[in-house]
Amino acid sequence: MSKPHLSVLLLAATTATAHHSISGHYFMDQTVHLEGDVLEFSYTNPHSFVQLSAKDPQTGQPVKWEIEWASVRRLQQRGVSRDAVKPGDHVIIEGYPSRENLDHRLFLRSITRPGDGWKSGQDIK
Repeated sequence: MSKPHLSVLLLAATTATAHHSISGHYFMDQTVHLEGDVLEFSYTNPHSFVQLSAKDPQTGQPVKWEIEWASVRRLQQRGVSRDAVKPGDHVIIEGYPSRENLDHRLFLRSITRPGDGWKSGQDIK
């Protein structure tokens, strides 16, 4: 097999594993409620991410949470732009916990910024 074909196969394998079933990785019948401050918002594909500093519901200690969100296209359809969420924003997030025992990781169901009432999520348009 020539090198060009090998690189195409490697690219295809990487792309195939990059996207996954949300319900396969998160408990869709459980939710976690967090309130904290945004550290970073990555507006990327295949999924965007919010890094959040919030208290662990069990220990009460502040920790960094990684919250997976929708794709850029899905966020755009919901009116969420690249600058909708900024570091330092105080937000309330409800999300689905990871099935893989990954501490402090959720899939976002809803996000609210109490300071100005902005909100977005699966059930919010």
